[in-house]
Amino acid sequence: MSLNSQQIRALRAETHRLKLKPVVMIGQQGLTESVMNELEITLAHHELIKIKVPSLDKEEKAAFIQSVCTPLNAELIQHIGHVMVLFRQNPEKKKFHKLIKAQAD
Repeated sequence: MSLNSQQIRALRAETHRLKLKPVVMIGQQGLTESVMNELEITLAHHELIKIKVPSLDKEEKAAFIQSVCTPLNAELIQHIGHVMVLFRQNPEKKKFHKLIKAQAD
């Protein structure tokens, strides 16, 4: 699912409104299988999550974002410093369905 700029803006605002805190923190071991499993479970349950990532330079961070988002089929909503916001819609929960549908036009 590809989001347009209005949908991304609405989800970013929702992140601030809900005062989300990072729910998964990626340590020095990087993206291990257990971290990816935890991200999968957390995205399925919450749909919109924050994760804390290690400090990386610009090119490494871009590769890291790609290595997280692609296998999880997640959309990057925002990344600032060491925090990333990811979104993946769960067809069973549809927590943010109305928000995304309203911004689809």
